[in-house]
Amino acid sequence: MTEELKEIGLNVGHRRVGRLMRQNGISVIRTRKHKVTTDSDHKFNIAPNLLDRDFTAVRPNQKWAGDISYVWTREGWLYLAVILDLHSRRVIGWAVSNRMKRDLAIRALNMAIAFRTPPRGCIHHTDRGSQYCSHDYQKILRQHGFKVSMSGKGNCYDNAAVETFFKTIKAELIWRRSWETRRQAEMAIFEYINGFYNPRRRHSALGWKSPVAFERKVA
Repeated sequence: MTEELKEIGLNVGHRRVGRLMRQNGISVIRTRKHKVTTDSDHKFNIAPNLLDRDFTAVRPNQKWAGDISYVWTREGWLYLAVILDLHSRRVIGWAVSNRMKRDLAIRALNMAIAFRTPPRGCIHHTDRGSQYCSHDYQKILRQHGFKVSMSGKGNCYDNAAVETFFKTIKAELIWRRSWETRRQAEMAIFEYINGFYNPRRRHSALGWKSPVAFERKVA
């Protein structure tokens, strides 16, 4: 909020912004209980953790990370799969479904590949869920020359960058209203990612620039 005000010429400090937010009833949305989405009880091969919690990248398409989360609607659960480029934290691929199956993860991956056409050697990091370890998913990674990396068992900190994105979208969008239908939630997610998060939302790790602006700066 402070950085947004500075952008339009209002030179204010964090404390003043915090005080004004409290006076106007603007508060932080707190994290809610976690729903497990990782099914690691399978017989697929597990890749080593090449990322090793280093979420920095000096250029685009050097390190990607993906994960799956969920949205409750009155029709039932809607599952959201995303792929982030760790250079800018930009969402480069995403997909939704009423089932948490491998085709959900594959559609998000295919979107990212079509959008970025990554060079061979790009690190692709996820948890060790069955969706990501499946033969079909791994076949696509091999075809495009990815280096496969996976988190340790049950360790969410190994994929903290994507976990942070999910906390952000839930606090700023998902938890702010009730969703009648999956389609309604899907359209809101589309508008959030493409209309706000990628082109406008500022990140402290990016020098208070948005993912798109950060990529444009280093291009």
